[in-house]
Amino acid sequence: MAERRAIQGFEKHLTWWVLLCIALGIGIGKLAGDQIQGIAELEVYHVNIPIAVLIWAMIFPMMVQIDFSSIKNLKSNSKGIGLTVFINWLIKPFSMALIAWLFFDFIYEGLIDDATANEYMAGAILLGAAPCTAMVFVWSYLAEGNPNYTLIQVSVNDLIMVFAFVPIVRFLLGITSIETPWNVLITSTIAFVVIPLTAGYLANKYILKTKGAQWLKERFIPKLKPVSIIALLSTLILLFAFQGEKILNDPLAILLIAIPLAIQTYLIFFAGWFGGKFLKLPYQTCAPAAMIGASNFFELAVAVAIALFGLESGAALVTVVGVLIEVPIMLSLVRISMNRRY
Repeated sequence: MAERRAIQGFEKHLTWWVLLCIALGIGIGKLAGDQIQGIAELEVYHVNIPIAVLIWAMIFPMMVQIDFSSIKNLKSNSKGIGLTVFINWLIKPFSMALIAWLFFDFIYEGLIDDATANEYMAGAILLGAAPCTAMVFVWSYLAEGNPNYTLIQVSVNDLIMVFAFVPIVRFLLGITSIETPWNVLITSTIAFVVIPLTAGYLANKYILKTKGAQWLKERFIPKLKPVSIIALLSTLILLFAFQGEKILNDPLAILLIAIPLAIQTYLIFFAGWFGGKFLKLPYQTCAPAAMIGASNFFELAVAVAIALFGLESGAALVTVVGVLIEVPIMLSLVRISMNRRY
C-alpha cells in the first residue's frame, strides 16, 4: 500500500501559529493600550489600509497560481463543477446563516447579548459566502484528488465569487436585520477579490509566457510563500491586539463560535461527498468537490468583516476563529475521504 501524503511546512502547524498569534496579539494590545486605536482609523473608502496591504500580500500568491485557461476543459468535468457550484453558492451560504441563527440567537441565548450575537452571525455569514480558493489545492493533494479538476473548480469558483459574493452577503445580512451598505461591500470585493485576482491573472500569463510553468512553480511561488505567511501572521496579531480585552473577559467566546463553524464544515463536506457519489463521480473528483465548500476563503471574510464592522468587532473575531479551526478539521476530512475511498 502506498504511503499517504502528509501536509508540509507552515500549513501543518497553522493552528499552533494562530494560538501563538492570539497570545502575542493580546500582549501587544495590553502594552499599546489606546495608542493602537490609530491603526483602526487609517481608512480609505471604508478599507483599512494596513489590513488591505496584509490581505493583498496573503491573497496574491494564491491568485497567481490559478490558470484560468484551464476553464476550457470545463465540459469534460461538467458534473463535478456543477456539484461544486451548487454546494458552494446555493447551499453553503444559506446553511451557514441558518446554523449561525440557531446557535447565536437561540441555543446561546443568555450566554451572549443581542448585539454580540448579531456580530457573530455576520462573521459566520461572511465565512459561509466565501468558499475556499487556493488552500483546496493542499486538501486535494493530501486526499489524492485530481489536480486538473481541482484547478478548474478553483478557477470557476473565483470567477463566480466576483459576482455572487456581494449580493449573497447583502441578502443574508439583510434578513438577519444587520445593516450593510452596498458601497462598503462593493469596495471590499473590488479591493480584496477583483484587484488581487486581476493582478494574479496578469502575472500568471506574463510569467508563463516569459519564464514557463516550471519557473513559476519551482522558483516564483516558493519565493512568495514566506511573504504570504508573514502577512497572515501579522494580520492575526493585529486582530487579536484589538480583540484581546474581549477574549480575556470572555474566553468561552472562542469555543462558542467554533462549535457552529465546525458543524457547518462537516455538514457541507458530507453534502458534497454524498452528492458526488450520487452523481457517480470518480473518487479523485468527489474528494476535492466536497472539500472546496467545506474550507473557507478566510482572508476575504476577515477583510470584509473589518471593513463592515471594524477591527474590534465580533464579526472579525468569528472569521479569525475560522482560521483557528481550519487545519485540524480539514485534516480530519482528508482522513475520512481516504478511509471511504472507492
